Amino acid sequence: MTSASGILSVRDLARRIPRDAAPGQRFLLGIAGPPGAGKSTLAQRLCAELSRSGRPAVVAPMDGYHLRNEVLRARGALARKGEPDTFDTAGFVADLRALRETAIGVPVPWPLFDRAIDEPTAAGVIVCAEDIVVVEGNYLLLTDTEAPGWAEVGGLLDACWYLDAPRALLTERLLHRHTVGGRSAAEASTKVTDSDLRNADLIAASRHRADQVLTAADAGYRIG
Repeated sequence: MTSASGILSVRDLARRIPRDAAPGQRFLLGIAGPPGAGKSTLAQRLCAELSRSGRPAVVAPMDGYHLRNEVLRARGALARKGEPDTFDTAGFVADLRALRETAIGVPVPWPLFDRAIDEPTAAGVIVCAEDIVVVEGNYLLLTDTEAPGWAEVGGLLDACWYLDAPRALLTERLLHRHTVGGRSAAEASTKVTDSDLRNADLIAASRHRADQVLTAADAGYRIG
């Protein structure tokens, strides 16, 4: 139910996830959007609400598929880390397919990204008993024309939402993220301008493919 202000709570959003998935199969919900939009926060809040209401759910972030720094360094791509070709796209697609095809109750390992060491960690979470998986990441709605290798992702999701945010807010959050991560103010500014916001523009071109578009508002989310 939407409030009179047009703002949906996380509980409202959780109720929009169908309960009629095929027996024994997981429901895979994607949350796409630009870096800094708040995808991780929404995914975590949504899973907490679903689990509280008796629908076991887990977050499976795309960030665990970052290529390792040594690989990016060898390719001369470390400064562009976070762009579409700096991920193990094939591994991401293969593991999404495993989530689709593996019976509930059979473990599926999923990598996470450790910001403290700036590297992925294998099997950071094990998806097992959960029948809803919230897959969050920047590039879930891209086509191969926009970024080779990503087109298969959308077909493996049951639904995909797009979380938007104003550009000024993205910039503010990303600058904070990078400075907290150890970059100088100048380095953070360069990273945001030369990489993050260019990625945001690429991602924005996929917005129209989402099943619904959300924007954070107060303690909830507005559609559209």
